[in-house]
Amino acid sequence: MRPELTNALVLAYIGDAVLEVLVRDYLVLEAGIVKPHLLQKASIQYVSAWAQADFMQAAKEQGWLTSQELDWYRRGRNAHHARKTHKDVKAHNESSGFEAILGTWHLMGNEPRIQEIFRLYIAYINRKKGETDERMDLR
Repeated sequence: MRPELTNALVLAYIGDAVLEVLVRDYLVLEAGIVKPHLLQKASIQYVSAWAQADFMQAAKEQGWLTSQELDWYRRGRNAHHARKTHKDVKAHNESSGFEAILGTWHLMGNEPRIQEIFRLYIAYINRKKGETDERMDLR
């Protein structure tokens, strides 16, 4: 499969699933949350369109992404959504761009880069929430 020929919304769809699994692993394995209702509550803070959009703003400002990744982001962000029913269309579009990056790397088999981006993402979200983890470096 060639990601550059794949519909950007398909890339975002795959990226959404990748992010969901990464967040669930993080919450159980690293954050140590084992109660289902707490897992659901905590996961929302990490997978929301607003969190992803906020991270993307910081990632662009801080230069955390390559020019190729920014191209994939723009492609995902600008993809035509058939149904724009979300309360915050801008945040949804931004999150689609972020998910397209993850989806593209996943289809290309670059798990190390996915992990690197995810570490930046988790560290950023935790910092915004007021939590710190010395193992995570925002560079």
